[in-house]
Amino acid sequence: MPFRATILTLFPEMFPGPLGHSLAGRALEQGTWKLDVHDIRNAAADRHRTVDDHPAGGGPGMVLKPDVLAAAIDTAPHQGPRLLMSPRGEPLTQSLVKDLAAGPGLMIVCGRFEGVDERVIEKRGLREVSVGDYVLSGGEPAAMVLLDAIVRLCRG
Repeated sequence: MPFRATILTLFPEMFPGPLGHSLAGRALEQGTWKLDVHDIRNAAADRHRTVDDHPAGGGPGMVLKPDVLAAAIDTAPHQGPRLLMSPRGEPLTQSLVKDLAAGPGLMIVCGRFEGVDERVIEKRGLREVSVGDYVLSGGEPAAMVLLDAIVRLCRG
């Protein structure tokens, strides 16, 4: 069974992006790994498909709406761990990549705005992972880095 990556993002058109080329792209075409991309906005209930909200405890900026993100997580089929790409997460290491690549797949939540409501992280069992001590505009580039590292280790 091929490794399956499930991506939750506000920008599904960013995928496969660079992962559709070179080694990862050939492996994707050959079915060595599968990529399922889901638009978080599809879980929004209002006609404007609103996905941002003020933080529950106050503070600057906006966060992904907890109810929308939770619904997106709950409805997306996936295998393996659920990860949130976050600058405050545990550092991505080769050891972690090997562990993830050995499994059947994973779900990657690509954060946006100021972050994700802590209640969603806790209740949906999201493991925060960081690709470095810096802030990106969203989790999509970090997800691509993680998947590129994993695909290199997939059988075939």
